[in-house]
Amino acid sequence: MPADIAAPGAAALADEEKYRTCPETGLRVYAHAETLIKANAVVAVVFLAVGGLFGLLVALTRWPAVKLLPADLFYLVLTAHGADVLLFWIIFFEVAILYFASAILLNCRLAAPRIAWLAFALMLIGAVVANVAVLQGQSSVMFTSYVPMQAAPHFYLGLILFAVGALLACMVFFGTLVIAREEGTYEGSVPLVTFGAITAAIIAVFTLASGAIILIPTFLWSIGLIAEIDTVVYKLVWWGMGHSSQQINVAAHVAVWYAIAAMVLGAKPLSEKVSRMAFLMYILFLQLASAHHMLAEPGLSSEWKVFNTSYAIYLAVLGSMIHGMSLPGAIEAAQRRNGFTKGVFGWLRRAPWKNPAFASLMLSLVLFGFVGGISGVVLGTEQINLLMHNTLYVPGHFHATVVAGTTLAFMGITYLVIPLIFRREVIWPRLATWQPYLFGIGVAGISFFMMGAGTLGISRRHWDIGFSDAAVTFDYPGTAYLMLGLNGLSAILASLGGIAYVVVVVGSILFGKRRDAASIKANPTVFDGGAAVAEYGSEGTLKLPGTIVLVSVFFLCFVLYYFVNWKFLSEVWPLS
Repeated sequence: MPADIAAPGAAALADEEKYRTCPETGLRVYAHAETLIKANAVVAVVFLAVGGLFGLLVALTRWPAVKLLPADLFYLVLTAHGADVLLFWIIFFEVAILYFASAILLNCRLAAPRIAWLAFALMLIGAVVANVAVLQGQSSVMFTSYVPMQAAPHFYLGLILFAVGALLACMVFFGTLVIAREEGTYEGSVPLVTFGAITAAIIAVFTLASGAIILIPTFLWSIGLIAEIDTVVYKLVWWGMGHSSQQINVAAHVAVWYAIAAMVLGAKPLSEKVSRMAFLMYILFLQLASAHHMLAEPGLSSEWKVFNTSYAIYLAVLGSMIHGMSLPGAIEAAQRRNGFTKGVFGWLRRAPWKNPAFASLMLSLVLFGFVGGISGVVLGTEQINLLMHNTLYVPGHFHATVVAGTTLAFMGITYLVIPLIFRREVIWPRLATWQPYLFGIGVAGISFFMMGAGTLGISRRHWDIGFSDAAVTFDYPGTAYLMLGLNGLSAILASLGGIAYVVVVVGSILFGKRRDAASIKANPTVFDGGAAVAEYGSEGTLKLPGTIVLVSVFFLCFVLYYFVNWKFLSEVWPLS
């Protein structure tokens, strides 16, 4: 760990030079970076709590035996849920990750802290304004806000302010990288976690630009300055923001996976160069996945759909598969290096499963890969997509990616941020140990049962599958009602896990014991000073029998599930 890098030059402002040296990692932690990480992380957790409550209300309304909310409130709550958890919670937390991956890991001061605070203020004001617009009852346009549905003008204005603030935060991040390079605060190449954060920030610039391109004219349309917005153009450009925002999440949570594995176990990627190439594939190809939301759109050519939904010969999928082998491989190699060499899976059995950061990492990795990843490729296949388009299968898929993948990973890194940045002990360690499992099992249930309901044809956004008081009704099979009931139970379990997370995090920040030298020595947070997370390096081995078995199981599941869905498709139009 480079603890003796020279301090910034005299050109740095005095207030920007205030720093402390972390006793666990030896890294300098500058005051502005530390405070901004805290502010963004705390606000993120608040929006997670609010958005999670809205999500529970949505699930209890979809549950036919409960049907909690009337139709108008259901769509209001669904809109708020999507904005709060898919945008505000995740992007606030990602900004905290950007500052951590730049200023902290690169041992340097934060660029333009005043602009960083302006970015925070714009994001917070925009998020609050958008929520107010929704709760006032005139903006129940759901996450996609498709035209010609029209929200109140301040709904679009809030999203624009939030996007501008997030874009400024990305600029601060890039500026910090420049400062670190000019002042020589790190040696060699940037750490892999920082490289992953760079990937996320580059995708974020594309995403936010797409949002500005479509949301600004939509705002002008809402106040009467533009006569109309073309619906196909809106969908095409909006999904450049709506889906690509989830690609920011993928790059960010994969970087978090590497960070947790490095800090908890001292794990390094199997090959640093190959992992960086996989991140580069995200930049080049991942945004093409946005097209799978447009496969039923008649205004776009089949050639465009086929090219985009193949992800340019699935190069983005290849990037994720590289990470999917590198992460468990790095963990296995680190465990074997640390002495756990017995059998094929001895390293896995002896892993620190009671550490909530590690448990969150493993649950996130497995659920994102086996559930979110496989279902995403299925949805990205033009022909199969017709079976599931606009059914509950779609939110089932992205609960496996955004919630089981990204949210669980961010929860995991929080258990390391609390002692390292907030310098507090995690309170109620037993509750913290159980929290990832409660949340992970609940979210897995949500994903499986929503995907099952979607396979049965249940509409993605209809509030009542019983069609109460409808002039025209439709009878779903009884299994559909079972699926939505199990989805409701899973949502309750996930909510309990979410409440446990919020309670532990807030309680630790407010009431956790201050970490002093004695507590750090008795209960270290990071493995071997955290060297693996802040330096360039590779494990350099493929003697990983356990990982080979796990990856083989993944490919077998992938092939079988892909075949099953083609078989479903073949039964739609029988030949005889």
